[in-house]
Amino acid sequence: MSLAIAHQAGSPDARTRILDAAEAIIRTRGVASLTLDAAAREAGVSKGGLLYHFASKEALLHALLGRMAEWMRQDFAATVDRQPEGPSRVARAMLEWGFGAAPEAVDERCGRAAAVFLACFHHDPALLDPARAVVAGIREAIAGDGLPLGHGQVIMAAADGLFMARIFDLYTPGAAELAAMQATLARLLEPAPPEPTP
Repeated sequence: MSLAIAHQAGSPDARTRILDAAEAIIRTRGVASLTLDAAAREAGVSKGGLLYHFASKEALLHALLGRMAEWMRQDFAATVDRQPEGPSRVARAMLEWGFGAAPEAVDERCGRAAAVFLACFHHDPALLDPARAVVAGIREAIAGDGLPLGHGQVIMAAADGLFMARIFDLYTPGAAELAAMQATLARLLEPAPPEPTP
């Protein structure tokens, strides 16, 4: 699953190549190895060409996080669109997003997110604000999803916890464990009962 959403099919533009190169450097060699010179070299552009798009390392990291946040927003919205209309639609999407993806897609997503999130947090925690805004929007949508308070939030917290476990390689649940977790959380998807009439 590609997070390089800024370009169409064909050869990526210079800006996208620079972002891809910076992400690859972070993933393979760590954030300390990310310099403007290294990103330019990896992307196959001149230093001046890189500076045309990104005047500083902070600007480069800001763009990387912005791209990741936009991918998160688009990917989650597409997951919501695949759910049936009605109560618990957003929570169902969160359950699919956190537990229903193919393992190779999850590994790709987690690997790329880990690189970008950790690099930005290391440089300046405020750089994570675009991702925080996406998460806040999801939380707001879950709060208005027609479920009893706590049900959708527990599903989101479980998905977030699993994502963090993958990012930091804390543990890797097996297929049976994942399926059992997903089935347990799915029991929380029933909408709130109607208010009794006086």
